[in-house]
Amino acid sequence: MIRMATRAMWRRVPRDIEALTLPSGVGVRLFRAAGGSATGPALLWIHGGGYVIGHPAQDDVLCRRFARELGATVASVDYRLAPEHPYPAALQDCYSALTWLAALPAVDPARVAIGGASAGGGLAAALALLARDRGEVALAAQLLVYPMLDDRTAERHDLDHPGHRLWNQSSNRFGWAAYLGDADPDVAVPARREDLSGLPPAWIGVGSLDLFHDEDLAYAERLTAAGVPCEVEVVDGAFHGFDGIAPKAAVSQAFFNSQCAMLRQALAPAAAQRTFMGRPTRVACRPGRM
Repeated sequence: MIRMATRAMWRRVPRDIEALTLPSGVGVRLFRAAGGSATGPALLWIHGGGYVIGHPAQDDVLCRRFARELGATVASVDYRLAPEHPYPAALQDCYSALTWLAALPAVDPARVAIGGASAGGGLAAALALLARDRGEVALAAQLLVYPMLDDRTAERHDLDHPGHRLWNQSSNRFGWAAYLGDADPDVAVPARREDLSGLPPAWIGVGSLDLFHDEDLAYAERLTAAGVPCEVEVVDGAFHGFDGIAPKAAVSQAFFNSQCAMLRQALAPAAAQRTFMGRPTRVACRPGRM
């Protein structure tokens, strides 16, 4: 029912968005940077929805903001959903969209970042690993917004907290079971991957009342230990998806501005990129009860 409602809600495509179907059959919504003719940076965005629901149009406003703030070409991918399409279908769709985006005439292939929220953040983390392993696209950054990274969180019995709004343990168990199917979690789940070296610089943001808080900080620590620059933003008192529920709140604006600041540095021309990649990890906490 949720899928039917969302498809009906976003059937109409706004004039400033190009809804395309790639040769691979994957759908994307394309947001072009205003006033630019030379090649520039790009961001592949992956929507959330626990791997089982969601639509790229839900992030149209966000993708417009990224395109405007970063002067970047932004593509939001319409990946296949579980349980009808378990791992690796969604990841394959995201990789297809990534290689297509990097090859666009308006895009500098050396200045391509990936990002996503919730399950989209988990797919972005998995996509960073896949891109590293295949060596076809050299990513400039990975933006992981309260990412869904570790299926083992669903096994914890100490996380049934009333502050875990929008996504709780029951939802988490269903989402992971649907996505993984018969797949080997040691391969399919980013947090289970042993080797995190050689990945692009990361930004990870999460609220203190988010179900994914612990797994996200653990992944950030592992990235840092593997030599990957990782910036962490913890929002005190924030629940899962807080910035979507209260986008005009000061804490939500600060959360978005932090993402843009990281991406601006990562997507800058080569000289500035080298400065970013050499800087130390910064762990920042922005207080603010929702």
